[in-house]
This record gives sequence, C-alpha cells and structure tokens, in this order.
Amino acid sequence: MKNSRPLGKLIAIGGNEDKGTYPNPRTKKKYYLNFFELGILKRVVLESGKEDPRIEVITTASMIPEEVARIYVSSFTMLNCNNVSIMDIRVPEDALRPEYVERLKQADVVMFSGGNQSRLTDIFGGTEFLATLQERYYNQPNFIIAGTSAGAMAMSKTMIKGGSVPDALMKGAVKMGTGLGFIDNVVIDSHFVKRGRFGRLIEAVALHPKLIGIGLGEDTGVLITEGSQIETIGSNLVIIMDGHKLEHNNAPAARKGEAISIESMLLHVLVKGNLYDIDQREFYPDLKLRQQAAESVRLTAGQDANEPAPAL
Repeated sequence: MKNSRPLGKLIAIGGNEDKGTYPNPRTKKKYYLNFFELGILKRVVLESGKEDPRIEVITTASMIPEEVARIYVSSFTMLNCNNVSIMDIRVPEDALRPEYVERLKQADVVMFSGGNQSRLTDIFGGTEFLATLQERYYNQPNFIIAGTSAGAMAMSKTMIKGGSVPDALMKGAVKMGTGLGFIDNVVIDSHFVKRGRFGRLIEAVALHPKLIGIGLGEDTGVLITEGSQIETIGSNLVIIMDGHKLEHNNAPAARKGEAISIESMLLHVLVKGNLYDIDQREFYPDLKLRQQAAESVRLTAGQDANEPAPAL
C-alpha cells in the first residue's frame, strides 16, 4: 500500500559536494561550510536518525565507478560511518540480482552518484529494485534517497536528459525523458549556476508549466520531506522556477529551433535555511516564518487553539 505522502526523504544535490577535501591550497572554493558539522553529507547522515546508518552507494551513473566508490566510502568514514557498501551495478542484468534487492531492504540511506542520468533510468526502469526503492521511500519514515548531479536529476518523474546551454530557449534544445519517479511535481537540474543552465530549466518549465523547476548549485541541495517541503542545504544557491502564472507561452506550439516566448515566469533564489512549499508554491526565509504562516492559516480557518496547525 502506498501512502498519499511519502514518509521518507529525498536529498537532491547539485554536484561537487564537499567530500571532506576543503579547504586545501589547490582548491579555489569561494564558499564552504564545516564538512563535519554543516556539510551536505553530514546532513544526509543526520536525517537518517542513526549515528551509524547502513549506507548503500550506487555508482551506476558514473563512468569511473571504482574511483567514485572510493571517494564516498572515504567521505562517509570521516563522518564515523562504518557501514558503507557499494552497489556496483553497471548493466541491466546487475539490477536484477536478488542480493542487491535484499541489501536495499536493509539500507537506511541510498546514495546515487553523479554521471549520466539516462543510465539510471535505462538500468533501473521497470525493475523490482526500483519498485522496492519507491515502496520504502513512501512507507518508511527517515528512509533517505540521496543523489548528486545526475543522481539528483533522475529523482523526478519528468527528467532533463540533456541539452545545449548555448541553444537554450530555442525549441528542442532541452531533451526531456522519464526519470525514476520518486517525485512527480518537479523537474531538477544540477551544476546550475556554474554551468549557466538557467535557459534550459526555463524551457523545461515552459514545456511542463505544472511542474516546479529546481536548479541546484554545486555543493548545495534540497531536503524534500512529505514530497513537497523543501529546505535548502549547503553553501551555494538553489533556484526555483514556477510557471503556474504564465500568461503567454509559445513553447508547446513552437517548431523545433524556433525561439521560445514566455510571460510571467516566477523565480525564487534560495540559500541555506530558506524553505519552499511545492504544493502551495510559497517561499519562506526560515522555519519561524513558515510556522507563523501556518498559525495564520489555522486562525483564519477558525480551528480550535488546541488543534495542530496544518502542514504547509
């Protein structure tokens, strides 16, 4: 049975997250947080609710899986996580192996590495492995699905497969496909600020205006709870694009290669600690203001003072 709202959590990361290597003389990183206290991977561990969670790292998207695996094992070990394993799934037949499904059932955290998001959907689509992952996400509190770069982009039902940044906003420059389907109402892009992917996310939202576009900066991510509540984590920026108030939008009817024309795209810029409600399409600078908004809704609705405030 599938809950109407997932009990688990998604942590989508924009790529190049601090893995315990900052700062060092060869790395010019303008902003960084304390890896051991405020880093994204530390937050992944904390959200599991366990001091030493069972973590499974899936390197399927990467073309250098052994190297990526070593880095994540080292990073989580620095955070006192000693129960970290690698799922070396490279071809569709690997995803069908019963031992991987059994390991998945025991995991507290599943972490998808970066690489090529289409490899994830090609290998896991329609498998028992993916069905088990979706079932646990919806029905097990504190179960974490984390993903960085391609691993974040593949989380949504509607996924950006790729696209030319220089040609963005010319119809067809963005290639869309079907993702792993953990969340239905967003489309996610990664390495967003550094690689200048504003145009391709605008086009993706113009083509699918009912979706919220989430552009993730590097070493930055979003924690998504209840399938709709976003908290920004990490050191950089998250860009939210909302097309539900679009007035003019020629994207669906435009011919391939034709310029896209849109009116009234809403944009929000989030930093660490900012919140966003996907369902209500509301931005909150911090948790206190979100709670005040919830209280205002409760009072307006005339609820009894002893009743809990509604979730936003």
